Amino acid sequence: MKMVKIPSAKRITGPLRHFLHHARRPPAGSAPGVITVDESSPSPSLSVVRYCADSHQSWSNVSVDQLADLLQGEGNLWVNVNGLGDAEVIKSIGALFALHPLVIADIVHLGQRAKVEPYDDYLFLVLRMLGAEESISHEQVSMVVGKRFVLTFQERDGDCFGMVRERLERGNGRIRSLGTDYLMYALVDAIVDGYFPPLEAIGSRLDELESDLLDKPMSPILKRLHVLKRELLVMRRAVWPLREMVNQCLRLEHEGLLGSHVRIYLRDCYDHTIQIMEMIETFRELASSQMELYVSTVGQRTNEIVKVLTMFASIFIPLTFIVGIYGMNFDPEGSPWNMPELGWYWGYPAVMGFMLAVTLVIVCYFWRKGWFHGN
Repeated sequence: MKMVKIPSAKRITGPLRHFLHHARRPPAGSAPGVITVDESSPSPSLSVVRYCADSHQSWSNVSVDQLADLLQGEGNLWVNVNGLGDAEVIKSIGALFALHPLVIADIVHLGQRAKVEPYDDYLFLVLRMLGAEESISHEQVSMVVGKRFVLTFQERDGDCFGMVRERLERGNGRIRSLGTDYLMYALVDAIVDGYFPPLEAIGSRLDELESDLLDKPMSPILKRLHVLKRELLVMRRAVWPLREMVNQCLRLEHEGLLGSHVRIYLRDCYDHTIQIMEMIETFRELASSQMELYVSTVGQRTNEIVKVLTMFASIFIPLTFIVGIYGMNFDPEGSPWNMPELGWYWGYPAVMGFMLAVTLVIVCYFWRKGWFHGN
């Protein structure tokens, strides 16, 4: 198996860095199984849990040589690998468990769609796990399930498997007494359930945005809506293939690795993925409707401003016309037609009264049209 290094994407920002982060592929035309390694990825850190119905043991910071010794013991093993920055360590783990070179390549090459691939002695699964940061982020989790072992490979530290580890340590429920297929279900279910808290947070943010839109629509609200829609798109792209992957597990005919007692629980997990998809689609529609509400509200406010300006202009245009006429410099003494009213005793009050009357007529017209009532 050949290893190829690619430069780190730390100094690249914006959409290009996002593209490079999810497009770690070998060069075009490379032989199958070629691995590309990102220099910015953390080095692998191994933790191992051995359990059976009556016992539980755990080790952290395990080396590959120590892992080989642990394989000789009794019970089931759960090996968790955090970090994919050292291809030699990943290949050594693959050699210990007799993994296919294409499986090792898929583990290291990030950006895979959620899927399940059955092999003779194990199942290979790829999932997308949401991060715990304020903004929605996700990472690839690869899982290999054999008769006596489960391997999980993560991009970095931090996951949603804390409850699973606690159940294994305390021996709660069936997780110790059942096989590795049940542990696989527990890990998949933890990943699926990890989508609900971010979705609930997005729902709360949508409610706040709707209130802000109705009170005072401003341009920062539109930016927040775009961020929400992008986060929902990320979640949709992660959950859609995840739902198909769980469905494939339900239809998989591999009784030696996936027993019928686990399929019952996977059906519940499948229902959760459908529920997540429905929530995502509902929130996407809400976000789109709120963007339309923003546009219509801004348009309505603009129309109100234009209407006010129109009323002022309609009132002052006739008045400007009148004062413009009497601003002409014609000499009344030169001709009896040259503004004889300039010499009248009540000329100025008459013109002011006429202008007031014109104003009242226009205001009454607007009132009857309902412009002052916001209709």
